[in-house]
Amino acid sequence: MKRLFYLTIIATAMSIGTANAQSWTADNGNGTFTNPLFYDEFSDPDILRVGDDYYLAGTTMHAVPGLVILHSKDLVNWENVSYCFDRFDFTDNRFALKNHEEIYGQGIWAPCIRYANGQFYVYSNVNGKGLQCYTSKNIEGPWEHHNMKRNIYDLGVLFDDDGKVYAIHGYGTVKCTELEPDMSGPKEGTERVIIPEGNGVGEGHHMYKINGMYYLISTDYRPNGRTLCSRSKSIWGPYETRVITADETYGYHAASLTQVPRGEKYRIGQDGTKFALGPLDKDATAATNAHQGGIVQATDGTWWALFMMDFHSIGRTVCLMPMTWEDGWPMVGFKGNYGRAPRTWFKPGTTHGHYAVGKEPTEKPHGPYVRSENFDGKQLGRIWQWNHNPEEKMWSLKKGKLRLNSMPAEQLMWARNTLTQRVIGPKSITTVELNVKGLKDGDVSGLGNINVPCSWIGIFKNGKELTLRCFEQLTNDTIDVPVSLTDGKIWLRSIGDYDNDQAQYAYSTDGTNYQTLGRMMPLSYQLISFQGSRHALFAFNITGKNGGYAEFDNFTVEEPCADRSGNIPFGKTFRIINKATGRPAVCDPHGLLYDTRANDKSPRTQFQLIDCGQGMVSLKCVDGRYIKVYGEGLAGDVRFTNDPKEAEKFLWQDYLYQDFMLYSLRNHRYIGKSPTTGSPYSMDYPGADPARRNGAVLHWELCE
Repeated sequence: MKRLFYLTIIATAMSIGTANAQSWTADNGNGTFTNPLFYDEFSDPDILRVGDDYYLAGTTMHAVPGLVILHSKDLVNWENVSYCFDRFDFTDNRFALKNHEEIYGQGIWAPCIRYANGQFYVYSNVNGKGLQCYTSKNIEGPWEHHNMKRNIYDLGVLFDDDGKVYAIHGYGTVKCTELEPDMSGPKEGTERVIIPEGNGVGEGHHMYKINGMYYLISTDYRPNGRTLCSRSKSIWGPYETRVITADETYGYHAASLTQVPRGEKYRIGQDGTKFALGPLDKDATAATNAHQGGIVQATDGTWWALFMMDFHSIGRTVCLMPMTWEDGWPMVGFKGNYGRAPRTWFKPGTTHGHYAVGKEPTEKPHGPYVRSENFDGKQLGRIWQWNHNPEEKMWSLKKGKLRLNSMPAEQLMWARNTLTQRVIGPKSITTVELNVKGLKDGDVSGLGNINVPCSWIGIFKNGKELTLRCFEQLTNDTIDVPVSLTDGKIWLRSIGDYDNDQAQYAYSTDGTNYQTLGRMMPLSYQLISFQGSRHALFAFNITGKNGGYAEFDNFTVEEPCADRSGNIPFGKTFRIINKATGRPAVCDPHGLLYDTRANDKSPRTQFQLIDCGQGMVSLKCVDGRYIKVYGEGLAGDVRFTNDPKEAEKFLWQDYLYQDFMLYSLRNHRYIGKSPTTGSPYSMDYPGADPARRNGAVLHWELCE
């Protein structure tokens, strides 16, 4: 089945003519949204609302421009409006990949965004440089940089009612330090422990003052990921703490992590390192579940969490999770299922999909970035980031092309002026046109994946000969193919199936007919560079000197899964297969929903959907009976009724690839069937387990 799936992806990639402009957006266009908010990397999110506007700041690590800021009017549709800086303004070599010095896995990370005194503040830490603050009266900049120097990281900042400014930081032992109002640094002698070690509190702090009470949102990753809330009547404590979400993975297990054997000295970008992908436990939640992020009250009064979650080789991205206040605690989810949140839910400002009176949608569904680029403009699109500080004189936009001048490097991870953008999931096909007429002896140029381990496809010039080369660092494997290029042009392609951590390269010498090169490579997430997979346009020279130049044009990104309009099988007759058992659901004559043998295709295994609007559905067996839920989740409470008015109303949860869950709007749980006990279907499942085999995740297939 997997092999067929991968071959389908490759066949699709081979036949693409022009790029589809549609990109992933969480907005379903019907008053609901489906997580993740972005299907590309956006880690350590912090959320801020100012009036009717929302701002989201995120980690950028070693890439520049740095500290990305997005803007939204509805918490669902976002646009990239700013970076806090164009390049690191530190002079040491490691910020620019000079002399084999680097900041992979370091750089700037875990920002906190706030608004006070008529201006925006963004706080973050730079490894080896300490706490940094960027201020601006306009969210689009320009931003003023304040080097606060003190080693304070993963911090939450609170501007209190009395004008004092506090930073909350530390792991396990949580500390509070008062900051100077001019952001020159911490106030000496003010640091105090407010939560001592031993209370199960982690890091990634976000501090709020709500109705006179101090609330601290933090994340613990030992032994697995949990998000906690600590509250107190005083900033200095004492605090009481509760878990507000745990185990919400939306059916995504922990990924294989890149590993290097013990005792082997590892240099980032060193070919020949004995890489390995760690063991894969599909049942593990680990610390990859929804965690670390901020909370915000929407303009309609509802509360929301924006937490990050690991999506395998894509990296960490953001999920929007509704919250409920219970006994003074901001709990993720709803009563009856606290700690878990639906993957598909109603947008802020709606009630079960219907917009409040006078409140029509403010934005049409759209993604946060324009990913395709023809390089015709005077500036690069906002999606692009350089791998470390670029050498400005060694790149340019000329006559509708991106020109990269090659500089010395023995390997991609050391190649300066490498231009990157995040890969987009769940599947995408990325193509770029490369002109190699300007290459000189020893030059290498092409399309790569900046990750650890890395990979690339490109042209190597040796003397006067051109060789098409595909390199995979995981296996230290090189494939060479002699090529003759008309007009010096070649088209390079990356075919990514990121939900399944797979990618493969392809090429074309005419821009129409493509063939693959190399294997379908396994991908991983890793804690060496703390970033997911990134497309890279590069040019470097392996002879130790500056070389020629490469020109890139027509970078396109095709997203086969971006259009989700047909994912709910309205107007179709289908069977429901339980992912845990592989067996179809059957409308038992005894009055229960059960399962049957795999080859049973009788009418009682055939279903149709009744469209109730805004993603809400009722389920009907073709024998005329409707699903009805009795009671509050006891086993055997999924039965039938002949009256369509009594049919249960579910919110369809789209898990892509014809997988789905059915969410009750009455008890906030999911319909499911145990794969082990023999019990019939019930309405008592809190959500999907990481492997999607606890009986709550279903699959629909059309009846023949």
